Amino acid sequence: MTTITTVNPATGEEIETYETMNESQAFSKIEAAHRAFLDWRTLTHEERAPYLRKIAETLRNNSEKFAQLMTAEMGKLLKDGHTEVEICARICEYTADNGPSELADEERKHSGGKKRGIVTYSPIGVIYSIQPWNFPIYQPLRVLAANLMAGNAVILKHASICTGSGLLLRDLCLEAGLPKGLFDVILVGHDVSDKVIEHKLVRAVTMTGSDGAGSHIGELAAKNLKKTVLELGSNDAYLVLEDADIDLAVKTSVQGRLYNNGETCVSAKRFIVTDAVYDEFVSAFVEQMKAIKMGDPRDDDTQLGPVSSDEQFETLVEQVKKSVDGGATILCGGDPDDREGCYYPATVLADCLPGTPAYDDELFGPVASVIRAKDDEDAMRIANDSRYGLGGGIFTKDEDKAIRLARDHFDTGMIRINSFGAADPAMPFGGVKNSGYGREHGGFGMKEFVNAKAVFLPS
Repeated sequence: MTTITTVNPATGEEIETYETMNESQAFSKIEAAHRAFLDWRTLTHEERAPYLRKIAETLRNNSEKFAQLMTAEMGKLLKDGHTEVEICARICEYTADNGPSELADEERKHSGGKKRGIVTYSPIGVIYSIQPWNFPIYQPLRVLAANLMAGNAVILKHASICTGSGLLLRDLCLEAGLPKGLFDVILVGHDVSDKVIEHKLVRAVTMTGSDGAGSHIGELAAKNLKKTVLELGSNDAYLVLEDADIDLAVKTSVQGRLYNNGETCVSAKRFIVTDAVYDEFVSAFVEQMKAIKMGDPRDDDTQLGPVSSDEQFETLVEQVKKSVDGGATILCGGDPDDREGCYYPATVLADCLPGTPAYDDELFGPVASVIRAKDDEDAMRIANDSRYGLGGGIFTKDEDKAIRLARDHFDTGMIRINSFGAADPAMPFGGVKNSGYGREHGGFGMKEFVNAKAVFLPS
C-alpha cells in the first residue's frame, strides 16, 4: 500500500500520512455517490438550497481550523486562509439564492408559434472533480456548490499536498447535514484516476491544473464520450497604458503578483508597460517589491509566505535561471536565502524575451515579468502573444477605451480594469486557448453538467 505524506513548506515538518486507495476502494466511493445521487436528484432546487446555506454556516464556524490547516499544508498566509473560507461561504449562499431561478424550467414556443415546449435542466449523475493545491477549499467548493444545486454528486481527487484539506471539507459537509456519499474524496494516483474517468457511473470530469495534465484528462474523457470543464492556468498580462494612473498601477500590480504567495492561476504575471511610462512604473514597482516582508505565514505582518513545496520551489528556480540565460535582467529578488522552508523572494525580471519561461510560461510564484511595449497597440499585441488566455488587466484613465480593448481585443476569459481580484461568485470564471474551456460561477457553472432536456407539448 502506497502512502501520501503532507509536509509544511514553511518548516519542512511532516504533518500527516494517509494510505492511498486501490481501484476497488475508489470504485466503491463512486457507486455510493451514484446511490446518493438517485435520491438527491428527486429534490427540487428550493429543497437543495438549505443544504448549501448550512454548509456556508459550518465553514464560517470552522474558519480558524481550516485556515490553520491550509497554512500548514501549502504555506498560504493565515489571513488569506480566512478570506478563502469566507469566499467559499459566499459561493454557497450565491448558489442557494440564485440556483433555483437559473435552473428553473423554461417555457418556449415552437418556431411556428402555435405549439409549446419546456426546457428543463436535469442532473446527470456523478461528477469527477480533480483539483490543485493553491486554493485547497475554494477549488473543490466552487465545483461542489454548483453541482449540488444542479442535482449531481461529486467525487473529489485533491492534490496530494493538501489531502487533509480535502478530507476536512468532506467532513464539514457531512456535519452540515449533506447526505453521506453525495460528496466524497478519493486518495489515488494517476493510474487509478484514469480508471475513475473511464468508470461508467462517472458522467463528466472537471479539472484545474496544468495544460499538459488537462490535455491528457480531456483526451481520456473525450475517448469515453464524457464532457469536461478544464481550467488550466495562465500567464496573465496586465497592461500599463500611456495614460495609466501609475501609483494605482504599481500598488495593484504588487498585490496582483503576490496574492496567495504568487500561486494563483488568474493573477497578474506579465506586466506589459508602454514606453511612455516604463521607467516611472518599473522604478516604483521594484521599490515596492523590494519592501515586501517575507516570513512565517501565520504572522499578521507577513506579506509573503513560502511557495507550496520543494518541487514548486525548484521549478521556480529553474524557470528564473532559464529566463536570465535567455536575456532577462533581475531587478530585485531572484536569490533565495538559506532560511529553512520553501521561501522564494519577491522578484522582478525585465527584458523578458519570447522563448523563455518569463515570457511564454506560467511562473507560479512571486516572480513578475516586465515587458516593454512601444505604445498601447503594441502592448495589446504582446498581451495576446501567449498560448494562454485566462485573465488579464488594463490600467488606463480612459474607461471607455479599456472596455473597448477588453471586449474587442483582449483574447482571455476575464479582464480587470484598474483593479485586481481572483474570482466573484456573480461573474463567470474560465479561459480560452491553452487556459481551457467551460465556465464556473455567475450561474454558468450550474449549467455545465446538466442535461438541457427538450419536452415538446402538443399545443
